[in-house]
Amino acid sequence: MHLQGKAAIVTGASRGIGRAIAERLASLGASVVINYAANRDKAEEAVESIVKRGGRAIAVQADVSRVGDVEKLFADAVSELGKVDILVNNAGVIDYRLIGDVTEADFDRLFAINVKGTYFACQQAMKRMEEGGRIVNFSTSVVGSMLPAYSVYAATKGAVEQMTRQLAKEFGPKRITINAIAPGPVRTELFMTGKTQEQIDATSQANAFRRLGEPEDIANAVELLVSDRSGWITGQTIRANGGSN
Repeated sequence: MHLQGKAAIVTGASRGIGRAIAERLASLGASVVINYAANRDKAEEAVESIVKRGGRAIAVQADVSRVGDVEKLFADAVSELGKVDILVNNAGVIDYRLIGDVTEADFDRLFAINVKGTYFACQQAMKRMEEGGRIVNFSTSVVGSMLPAYSVYAATKGAVEQMTRQLAKEFGPKRITINAIAPGPVRTELFMTGKTQEQIDATSQANAFRRLGEPEDIANAVELLVSDRSGWITGQTIRANGGSN
């Protein structure tokens, strides 16, 4: 329970990796804000799951692509929990399109959620987070690959990695660490949808352990980066991908 007394915001936490992270932080003693954009039922399920295990969680709706929503997310967190010690910028979207098929709306949507949302959540953390806080952003191991149809998505995550490096020294005087996690393929509803079993099997064979990652694998990495033991790690990107690149 080494996060006892801490307050955490996890964006995009109603399902998948975000939910696994929220449940892990709660199991370690943190009070958790389950952020969601639209799926209130799933967010409430996540809250109920945490409360049943003796934890504390609340669901807060906010579209991270809107700065006003991000500001309200932090205001609600502070109002309900008293402070913010941990921010996990997990919310993100992906779209597989070759360059000739990408529209301006597609481009703007991915950058608004993946980059703008992360950036302005970090801005709110600078304003509201107490000394010794922890920020974990999310990239992807696709940044290290050259895969067709991933150009816009990989560009957004490359931007997240760079902002993580650039912001490290701005957060340093408050002893706040900021790092990024770049998962490989993880067995989530988002990843599995639209893929054949052959594609899934081929992806599973592409890493050192010959399996898909699980949401709990990524929660393990987050647990490390939000702990007191990570106080000398900042501005880094951790590729939690089973050795797939």
